[in-house]
Amino acid sequence: MASVQKWSVSEPYIDVAGTLLEGPFYDATRNEFRFVDIWDQKLYVLDLAKGPDSLKTLDTSVSIGVTANIKDAGDTSNNQIAVAAKYGFALADRSTGELTYLSKVWDILRDPNDPEKSHRMRFNDGAVDSHGRFWAGAMNDQKVKTPGPEGVLFRLDPDRTLHRMVEQMTIPNGIGWNAADDTMYLTDSPTGKIFAFDFDAATGAISNRRVHFELRAESQVPDGFAIDAEGCIWTAVYGGGRVIRISPEGAVIGEVSLPTRNATCPAFVGTELFITTANDDTNDERFPESIRYGGHLYRVDVGVRGQAKNEFQFQQ
Repeated sequence: MASVQKWSVSEPYIDVAGTLLEGPFYDATRNEFRFVDIWDQKLYVLDLAKGPDSLKTLDTSVSIGVTANIKDAGDTSNNQIAVAAKYGFALADRSTGELTYLSKVWDILRDPNDPEKSHRMRFNDGAVDSHGRFWAGAMNDQKVKTPGPEGVLFRLDPDRTLHRMVEQMTIPNGIGWNAADDTMYLTDSPTGKIFAFDFDAATGAISNRRVHFELRAESQVPDGFAIDAEGCIWTAVYGGGRVIRISPEGAVIGEVSLPTRNATCPAFVGTELFITTANDDTNDERFPESIRYGGHLYRVDVGVRGQAKNEFQFQQ
């Protein structure tokens, strides 16, 4: 059995006092770190050279689940990022948070027999592949309905062609690819599983779904993840107050302990792991400080760099 390397974080990096922090992203070109609060409909941007006091908050009017940079952004989009928001894929203004939709996935033309679908769904996590396609998973909006098997993993191609890639998910979460670019990983949180698929980088097709890792722990589920330069997945464990490092063979080989229960998603900044969390209103003797420390941003140096992020290749 592989030994498990351990790290521990005792204090937040930033006391955000958020509700459901998610979508951490390091923008290396600007040395900025951004993340969202899905529940409170906010986009946070941090200048890492200036530190926590530089945190800027933008109201986005609707929830955003995940963000991405745009490759070779021209004059009309150089102040924008790509996002998966409440109703679909959009561009967000970096200065104001204003959204311009590229594709509203629950358009009445796509779901003519279910006009309320756009109201009860929202986007959650996602990522961009090596060919600039934006993948993101939609789920039931907990403000409207308890999550059920209506979730869908979508793929938006640079030409705005929309594809439904995986149906009948519950809470689609972490998504990423191995270094060889022939395997895609995808989390469906309530199942406790991170799935692997064969991935065709040229076409974006996926096949041969199988279980790569399964978390078997009561009231704990895998949430968002990041992949490091050694091919290991670092997945947040919601309900477990930790982030675990999973080897390419599917074994747990590392663990970051947090002072709050609801870890949501990690992202790399150099060799540091930045970790978003959600608030916690339940007293639990395992996490006596969880209520106080939930909904903040954490960081810890884990000694390995993350896999480079791909950019959305938006064709205007």
